Amino acid sequence: MTIRPILIISLFLLIISCKSTQKPANVTGDDGMITLKFVQLNDVYEIAPLSGGKYGGMARVAHVVDSIRKGHPNTYLVLAGDFLNPSLLGTVKVDGERLRGKQMIEVMNAMNFDLVTFGNHEFDLDEEDLQKRLNESNFQWLSSNVSKKTEAGNKPFSVARDIGVLPIPSEYNLTVTDTDGTMATLGFYSVCLDSNPRDYVVYDDIYESAQNTYNKLKTNSDLIIGLTHVKVEDDIAIAQMLKDVPLIMGGHEHNNMLVPEGNSVIAKADANAKTIYIHTLTFNKETKETSLDSKLFPIDEKIASKPEVEAIVNRWNAVLESEIKQVIPNPHEVIYYADPPLDGTDSASRGIQTNMGEIITAAMAASYGEEISAAIVNGGSIRIDDMIAGDVTSIDIFRVLPFGGMVLKVDMTGELLKKVLDFGKSKRGTGAYLQRYNIREGSRGSWMIDGQPLETGNRYYTIAISDFLLLGYDIPFLTAENPGILKVYTPKEGEMAYDVRKAVILNLKSNQQ
Repeated sequence: MTIRPILIISLFLLIISCKSTQKPANVTGDDGMITLKFVQLNDVYEIAPLSGGKYGGMARVAHVVDSIRKGHPNTYLVLAGDFLNPSLLGTVKVDGERLRGKQMIEVMNAMNFDLVTFGNHEFDLDEEDLQKRLNESNFQWLSSNVSKKTEAGNKPFSVARDIGVLPIPSEYNLTVTDTDGTMATLGFYSVCLDSNPRDYVVYDDIYESAQNTYNKLKTNSDLIIGLTHVKVEDDIAIAQMLKDVPLIMGGHEHNNMLVPEGNSVIAKADANAKTIYIHTLTFNKETKETSLDSKLFPIDEKIASKPEVEAIVNRWNAVLESEIKQVIPNPHEVIYYADPPLDGTDSASRGIQTNMGEIITAAMAASYGEEISAAIVNGGSIRIDDMIAGDVTSIDIFRVLPFGGMVLKVDMTGELLKKVLDFGKSKRGTGAYLQRYNIREGSRGSWMIDGQPLETGNRYYTIAISDFLLLGYDIPFLTAENPGILKVYTPKEGEMAYDVRKAVILNLKSNQQ
């Protein structure tokens, strides 16, 4: 077996590479220098490895962190937002209640996270479910610009502990000491973008909040660090404002980046723990100088797993597989190779026609064969908010469409179809934007069906449509009662169209043969 030696050697080289920042063995007493390590994750939605076990996995991350902590006690594990949602497992019901991130909190507690902040997807949860997750967590939350709207006014979100209800702070101080007695106080600020408006959430301006929190921290902190969930251009603008913040650990983008800006470095790892950042920060209390070494570390099948965390992951995975096997017998079967990657990000699914949307809607049409003229699905039904590259398994399709649902065969008038398509286009940027098959925009705002102009006279079209769309939630006038709906066929159990995920999986498999 070579997995564990490979990991140990890799970690040893990683630690040794920062040897110049450590104190000489013969130094006694406080030398005014202190070295810290931060292990950074961001945008982690799944607790188990993905792509058939090739990358990611929180138990693997836990093993890496424990290995670093053994050599460096001042090691801190942080997550820069987006971890409670979306996830396939989070949609599963246990004892009649959807998990909604409960599995992630249990895993993160076992990993001994030190500090986290909100991402926009935390607020996908309703107020009650979010409060449950906050109360279940054992780690420190932080937010400088997000608060809770109540009848008594805006208040910080809070966490219920044994000692009472604790408000989530807008700034956080961490006092650290090393082996020779050097002590330093670190101050953290945190801001989250306002891309997910909810009735119970208040977002203050990210720039004002960052500046105000920074000003408070300057009075009692030796060093200030950012933990953010905003667009990288916003992180850059904040770094230009707060010129002596050496490190901003950020989230929201799903691809790794290390962006220098003045005296700061902005770091973001790959989503779903494909990679993590390991930052080694050395601070000189006398000169106030800092040195930073940031290494991107891959989390893949070469890395061992921490047994205690792996046991939790396996227990939740057993629940998930039981659910999935009711639809597909082999969830881990590779059914497609995605090159280029399939774009399932929220911004794309809700704003442009994507290759992911084409695959889903093509499968919806294929589930009824030649009877179908076209297919539509609301972009908001695509819940993965990620890119899928390389081998695609059946379980990946469940991650894309966790809520499933039936594909209906609907005869509708051309007039209603045009109205539906126009409405979807007008809702660009929201979940009501439509992904389409065999439908494209023509010139001057017209629509083309199967290469021909859409007719609005006495013509009707047979369309494959998600059952959710016909409930009128995203498109209020699109219901079975609309006079433009002439006929609706609801598939029976066992038919390809009975579950949209099964339709996509079977269609991809047939195209690969």
